[in-house]
Amino acid sequence: MQESIVIRAVSKRNGWSFTLIGTIALVGAIVMFIVSSSLMGLGLACFVFGAIFTVLGVAKLMQPEVSVELRPQGLVYHHHRGSIYLEWDNIQRLDMPRNVQGFDNQELPYIGVRLKRLSPLIDDIPIRLATGLLTEQRPLLMSSLTLDGELADLERYLNSEFSPLTLEGKAYKGVQAMFSRRCEQLNSQFGYHVYIPVDCLDREPRDFLVLIRDYKQRMLVTQP
Repeated sequence: MQESIVIRAVSKRNGWSFTLIGTIALVGAIVMFIVSSSLMGLGLACFVFGAIFTVLGVAKLMQPEVSVELRPQGLVYHHHRGSIYLEWDNIQRLDMPRNVQGFDNQELPYIGVRLKRLSPLIDDIPIRLATGLLTEQRPLLMSSLTLDGELADLERYLNSEFSPLTLEGKAYKGVQAMFSRRCEQLNSQFGYHVYIPVDCLDREPRDFLVLIRDYKQRMLVTQP
């Protein structure tokens, strides 16, 4: 039996420290507001500082303990809204997507996963997670729609975003149809359907790609 490999996000570290520092600063700010009006300026600075640290700390604590799992049968991406499971034999390519505009060729801060078939992902993804990714990937979407500098592409996509969709012989509507269109749009421009943020990794993106490609190859060879 092959062992699974778990990846824990570096960005989750110091969550409790950030939250504690932020809470102390907020309490200190409230005390200054109460004690003396002469401390109003310092209290306001502490309040802003505390609010920022508290929000950052809570955001870190909300992240799942394990962000990515490499299992014998596939890859699992854990998000605080749910998880995505992708089987190895449905993964066509893994790499860092690039944003090509003019002479610029810039790597995007994601691990891109191109699938052979999109419908297994759409059938399996939790609606809550699909909704969250639609919001989080909005900047990525806007970048993909302006690559050619055509506003008509943006208008055309937005007009069709809420329409039902038939994908690989299956009919989808609502959030499933919206997420399917998003995956296809991003794939058409960047070459990948699924995007895993690099800040949920525990190592450099290129090192992670070496790890995942090697693991995937070994699993495909050893599977009956």
